[in-house]
Amino acid sequence: MFITAKGTFEITMQAPPSGEGAGRVSLGRMLIDKYYSGDLIGIGQGEMLSAGNPAAGSAGYVAIEHVTGTLDGMSGSFALQHAGTMHAGASHLSISIVPGSGTEGLAGIQGKFKLDIVDSKHYYELEYTMDLV
Repeated sequence: MFITAKGTFEITMQAPPSGEGAGRVSLGRMLIDKYYSGDLIGIGQGEMLSAGNPAAGSAGYVAIEHVTGTLDGMSGSFALQHAGTMHAGASHLSISIVPGSGTEGLAGIQGKFKLDIVDSKHYYELEYTMDLV
């Protein structure tokens, strides 16, 4: 049975230190920091890689985010794997909990993470289940 947790998050993104990756194929790279509230209270930290031409409406990104906090009263951490594309006005985004990444009270967590942006505010919906570990 899946449980649904809902809330909001704030996000800041910054470029990594200059000079890192010199001499390699140019990819967009950003460091991610998130602050979750609602049924999930905690922080997320991760890295994003992107390619394409977002100004022209076509691009893709992947990211791994490590979330530490309390979810519906259970403390621990887990990782989220992001994969997104946009092209010609259509976009697709998939965010999943990385299998086996849960720790402490969140050991055995599995599920999907959905986000929505309304008037520049970020909302999340996390559908998850807990396997017995």
